[in-house]
Amino acid sequence: MSYCKASQGHQWHQPYHDREYGFPVRGDAALLERLALEINQAGLSWLTMLQKRDGFRKAYAGFEPEKVAAFGERQYARLLKDPGIIRNRLKVRAVAENARRLLAIRESHGSFGKWLDAHHPRSQREWERLFKETFVFTGGKIVQAFLMSTGYMKGAHVPGCPVYAKVLKKGPAWATAARPKKLRPRSTSPSSRGA
Repeated sequence: MSYCKASQGHQWHQPYHDREYGFPVRGDAALLERLALEINQAGLSWLTMLQKRDGFRKAYAGFEPEKVAAFGERQYARLLKDPGIIRNRLKVRAVAENARRLLAIRESHGSFGKWLDAHHPRSQREWERLFKETFVFTGGKIVQAFLMSTGYMKGAHVPGCPVYAKVLKKGPAWATAARPKKLRPRSTSPSSRGA
């Protein structure tokens, strides 16, 4: 069953599905939040993430990259005691490390969104490789879920879903990106062979 159908009538899933899932996300804090939620969801349900989302925002300073990047041992200890989030040492450290890496991306590209745009479009495998080289704790499923949820990869909504048309109106990257040009066959005329 698609998420489009499964979310209907659900107190947590439907609002997320109808208002956020697959819609383009641009701001660095919003993108860091979505990446952090996808990382923390690993091995858990998305419902748990939605229910703890406010706790995550509070615990991670609204996902402001500069603030999260400055986290150290004292903040890690505080987060590992916070029942409002997922208390996993590897995930806590990954969010802070990825915030630091996002700051480096700002230096080279201006923002996380511009970095994503600069690398779009790519195949799933290419995205996975890029994220693995750039971030931590970003396996294939995390990368795919992040890209679909932020409008960089098709598949968040089925075409028959009423939200699909709303997402398209917002211009997600997967729908607006220039498609790679097909290479034209090389001419075999004498002039093209240097004759």
